[in-house]
Amino acid sequence: MDYGICLLALVPMRAEASNKAEMVTQVLFGECYQVISQKDKWLQIQLATDNYRGWIDLNQHNSVSVAYFEKWQAAAHARVTDLLSFVENENIQIPVSRGAYLPFYEHGTFAIENRNYTFAGNVSLPDSEISKEKLTSLAVNFLKTPYLWGGKSVFGIDCSGFVQQLYGLCGYQLPRDAYQQVEHGQEVHFATQTQPGDLAYFANPEGRIIHVGMLLENQQIIHAAGEVRIDTLDHIGIYRSDRKAYSHQLRIIKRIN
Repeated sequence: MDYGICLLALVPMRAEASNKAEMVTQVLFGECYQVISQKDKWLQIQLATDNYRGWIDLNQHNSVSVAYFEKWQAAAHARVTDLLSFVENENIQIPVSRGAYLPFYEHGTFAIENRNYTFAGNVSLPDSEISKEKLTSLAVNFLKTPYLWGGKSVFGIDCSGFVQQLYGLCGYQLPRDAYQQVEHGQEVHFATQTQPGDLAYFANPEGRIIHVGMLLENQQIIHAAGEVRIDTLDHIGIYRSDRKAYSHQLRIIKRIN
């Protein structure tokens, strides 16, 4: 059994072993995974963070020992909060963006196996408590990020990836997809009782959860739809004033305690 860690800003994870296959999510710098199988030059992996499975290019794989993987999996890690920065190893600079993992970070240094790296930017520490103020501050810093199916970075993000990153930066691990995330938290029964940080979920006509966003003050919602944007939420759903129409039908609101 092989284990790995991402040493690039991000690596696309695909539904099948092909560059033409759908990108289902991304692996961020410093994120560990387990190799499940291999097909030609493709590896099927399972992320240590949310157990999501998919395929990555063998050329983007960096092995770590089982001991390092288990230690990584058992720990909470600092996360990069800068829009864009660099980590350094000797004479090499690696670009990283908001959400990147800094394993075993301490006083500007972190370790990947026997290699030491430095990072001089801003981080969110794993023992940081979840607060409305921090969630809101992080969320608005993603504004104008383009929508990208399977994305979870400032270069492109989808609705559930956006919410997962917000809570992950505050130390709470949500699953990857909206229909999985809705199982977390306690229901808020009325849109007028929402608080910043609450998560609103939206369904298609068949009742399947297909969209998620995070509530702000004054019944506003920030979500990824074309781009990360702010709209109005009421008991019906998301109302877009620019189109004078509802874009998503509200199904349920949950509060992560």
